[in-house]
Amino acid sequence: MTDSVSRETTLDRYFGARRPLIEAYAQFLGTAGVERGMIGPRETPRLWDRHLLNCVVVTPRIPDGARVADVGSGAGLPGLVWAIARPDIEMTLIEPLLRRTRFLDEAVERLGLSNVVIDRRRAEDVDVRFDVVTARAVAALGKLGRWCLPLVAPGGALLAMKGSSASDELEAARADLVRLGARTMVVETYGDDVLEVPTTVVEVTR
Repeated sequence: MTDSVSRETTLDRYFGARRPLIEAYAQFLGTAGVERGMIGPRETPRLWDRHLLNCVVVTPRIPDGARVADVGSGAGLPGLVWAIARPDIEMTLIEPLLRRTRFLDEAVERLGLSNVVIDRRRAEDVDVRFDVVTARAVAALGKLGRWCLPLVAPGGALLAMKGSSASDELEAARADLVRLGARTMVVETYGDDVLEVPTTVVEVTR
């Protein structure tokens, strides 16, 4: 994001009338989130570009009315951002740690989000299938595939948000992903027109 004007335009583009909700979440994340160890204090100055906008630019990839799961949701990235930007989707935040689910519970209550469910379990213990499963900064792709692909419904997709090593991770994990039922595997970028560093996503369909 190069300037405040482009940020304003981007917020309106992705959040529209729900922009006050993402601004309220940003404020909560930058205060209570730091105090409770959800994010590091050094992340506060780059909260928008590196975290919130980094997540929301992927939302056009989500089918209308999709059932979505965010595995290892932590502070709600990308799950809460997606749920705010896309009220049409049903979002399940899968997070096993109590202190994190308490934070998520409070965030959902504060924001009044009716399309979010919090599931305090490990991904391996969840027996529900979703149209889209996502994870951000959780684990290497091979391990992530073992946790997430069983949750993806046939025809659905795993959208693993990754960094610059995404292509190398995909090549290393390709054989394991095929054994887990992967059909197609590609690396895509989102937000090229609004972010200085676009969001990289490994997309695995089942």
